[in-house]
Amino acid sequence: MSDTKKKIVLGITGASGAIYALHTIRAMLVNGVEVHLVISDYGAYVIETETDFPLKSGTVLDGFRQKFGEEVLNGDVVRYSNKDLAASISSGSFKTDGMVIVPCSMKTLSGVSNGIAANLIERAADVTLKEGRRLVLVPRETPLNKVHLKNMLAASDAGAHILPAMPAFYQRPSTIEELADFIAARILALFDIEAELFEPWQK
Repeated sequence: MSDTKKKIVLGITGASGAIYALHTIRAMLVNGVEVHLVISDYGAYVIETETDFPLKSGTVLDGFRQKFGEEVLNGDVVRYSNKDLAASISSGSFKTDGMVIVPCSMKTLSGVSNGIAANLIERAADVTLKEGRRLVLVPRETPLNKVHLKNMLAASDAGAHILPAMPAFYQRPSTIEELADFIAARILALFDIEAELFEPWQK
């Protein structure tokens, strides 16, 4: 891409685990990423239910500044309606560095793995795959049934990276935020962004 600032599409769906999305966006913003954000209706509901993030207060970037501080202003957030299938990110001609869906509900996983593209998150994911860009899915469900597993395999076969919301404990986390940072760092690493959010494993 000609612009040095990375552009990454980020979808938030209605699975539990909104904290993973918030910490991923924070880390992207700190590292100067232009985040193209789409939140499903139930994704917004989960954010409001599980976190204290001020989603309805000013712009999304203002909300991140209020919650995480001024360093998030290194990046930017462009938000779209999940119903807007005419949005720029629904076209392959709009250049991005890829997309992550975090958390990814089983409904959205099904839509992506079967190419349904019924809303903007699914369409943007479909575009990401067809353009050969990086697509990262962060499923958050347990236990998993055979349909879930088949859909993950189908998405992987289509080119997606499956990164389950399974934080490690070798870094001895003491807060929920540290667990979320672990997942955020693993997501960013797939986009070649080094975010020093936890101590790497050392023997």
